[in-house]
Amino acid sequence: MPWIHYHVSDNGKAKACCIANIPLGNVNEQSFDEIWNGKPIQDLRTKFLKGEIDKRCSGCYKLEDAEGKSIRQETFEKFPEIIPTEIEVKEKPIYFDIRFSNVCNFRCRTCWHGASSKWFNDAKALGRNITEKAIIENITDFDKFITETGEALLGAKEIYFAGGEPLVTEEHYLLLDWLIENKATNIYLRYNTNFSILKFKNYEAIEYWKQFDRVEVMASVDATHELGEYIRKEFNWKLFLKNREEVKELDNLTFKLSPTVSVMNMKHLPKLYKTGLELNLIQPKDFYINILERPFYFNIKALPQEKKQEVESIFQEFFNWDKSNSIPNEIVKSFQESLDFMNHEDLSAKYWPQYIKETKILDELRGEDQLIQ
Repeated sequence: MPWIHYHVSDNGKAKACCIANIPLGNVNEQSFDEIWNGKPIQDLRTKFLKGEIDKRCSGCYKLEDAEGKSIRQETFEKFPEIIPTEIEVKEKPIYFDIRFSNVCNFRCRTCWHGASSKWFNDAKALGRNITEKAIIENITDFDKFITETGEALLGAKEIYFAGGEPLVTEEHYLLLDWLIENKATNIYLRYNTNFSILKFKNYEAIEYWKQFDRVEVMASVDATHELGEYIRKEFNWKLFLKNREEVKELDNLTFKLSPTVSVMNMKHLPKLYKTGLELNLIQPKDFYINILERPFYFNIKALPQEKKQEVESIFQEFFNWDKSNSIPNEIVKSFQESLDFMNHEDLSAKYWPQYIKETKILDELRGEDQLIQ
């Protein structure tokens, strides 16, 4: 990642990736060149070239140790031709992950104020807000950012948008305008989105996507119907189905269901996948599982043993169903990896009571009573 990737997140911090908290600089205070070949990133490249492990990368290594698939591994698979050799890199990054702010229209249970402006009032009521305002700007001056980073952006192979929620973030559309003006429509656009709004202000996402060669939408849907709406507050299953129909006209767009796997929806994953196929929402290969690690009380390792056994039974039915439905091997493998991750460690004694406590607190605050057990 330090040879190919440029990630901008909270308060303008450039980091090694979206998982590891390894700061490389600040785009609001430093130039692109100062960050891309500055001392922090060169120190990290030096360490990696020596084959040393940085403890701040523990998220990926823990996931791999528990038989899950990490972003580290995915990146090797995605860019196999990249073989790092130098500490100072003349080439620009080819893979960008830009998060302009925490602007979002959802209050997902597994989220927090730092990644969702909509979470602000709940967070304030709980004493967990991280600023005294709802919106947290990561990039404070869009024009300056483009001036500093534009040359590199035009050479990118992929730009990944997440949030907040990119489809309700104006700077996201301003960047697409800029890319189109500069005839950089061959860049692969990839989204992690709640997929609730396709028209924002005067911007229509579909009209933008038509102008790019390849677009991938990973819809953050954790379950169908009421359960999905409970986990991701403001999510509407019927509206989601409507929006899915609208983008089916785009031949250049790949649509995936991308659930965040937690104690609330682990046993419902097979149902979500099968519903996606039955309703023609996805192709059999288009299901991307994101295993949550923190907060630990949402981690599937925190499920009590009897609930893990229930999950195993449901998953075994799914594996048997697969034998007559020819599900792609990589999808079956991802389900098995989730199961292996769940069973790798027992965190239930410490974290399941905390899950019960936290869920009841939020239920009371939101006027809900649907404790998922």
